Amino acid sequence: MPELTDRPPLTISIVSHGQQALILPLLHQLARFCGPLIHRVVLTVNIPEPDLLGDAPPGLPLLRLDNPAPMGFGANNNQAFGHCETPWFLVLNPDIRLDHDVLSPLLAQAAAGAGLLAPRILEPGKAAPEQHRALLTPTEILQRRKPGYGIPAVPDWIPGLFMLFRSEAYRQIGGFDERFFMYGEDFDICARLRLAGWRIQIAEEQQARHEAQRASRTRLRHLWWHVSSLMKVWGSGAFWRYRRLLAREAAQASRPG
Repeated sequence: MPELTDRPPLTISIVSHGQQALILPLLHQLARFCGPLIHRVVLTVNIPEPDLLGDAPPGLPLLRLDNPAPMGFGANNNQAFGHCETPWFLVLNPDIRLDHDVLSPLLAQAAAGAGLLAPRILEPGKAAPEQHRALLTPTEILQRRKPGYGIPAVPDWIPGLFMLFRSEAYRQIGGFDERFFMYGEDFDICARLRLAGWRIQIAEEQQARHEAQRASRTRLRHLWWHVSSLMKVWGSGAFWRYRRLLAREAAQASRPG
């Protein structure tokens, strides 16, 4: 476990969309495995729902924010970051599950230039973690599940399920772009971090589980948000600058010597 100062190093942001029952097991896992690292858990209640937090683990520092009107993923986490007084800021999906302490190894292994850390994510029914993601393009979306797809050795971006940000990096780039209501903001913030000179660092030996609540496959509204967000990504300057950066890095890596 990394050495602790007077203040634990971590603030956690979790957003509930009527999901407190789903979040409670995660809060208990955080308290059990990672409690000494946590300065505050900011739980944003994005839509009205019954209060189940009386069953939250005692001693877990919990701040509840109730939105008067629903906000998007990026806006909710930016709001939570306003309550972050720690060097690290963790954005977690409500359906992430922990079987051990993944946070201590992540913090202990953090390189000086790493602005975003994550473990590998294990989806239900799969023996191996989710594959690393290449640059988000129409071709990549269509090809990533097909046999023979060239999985990158390191990810160009990571989904917004478990994103451990260095607070300095998050603050430098202004956090999430709130023009994305839901979907696409995870790629965008990864691209802007890399363009600002920060690295994405993956702890290959650490895993967290995802209980995969994929609304975009079953609800037309979520599907619309997903498709419209992809259009915003591909129309953004950050996407095209990041594409050029990756091309330059690939060219440099292929040069002999």
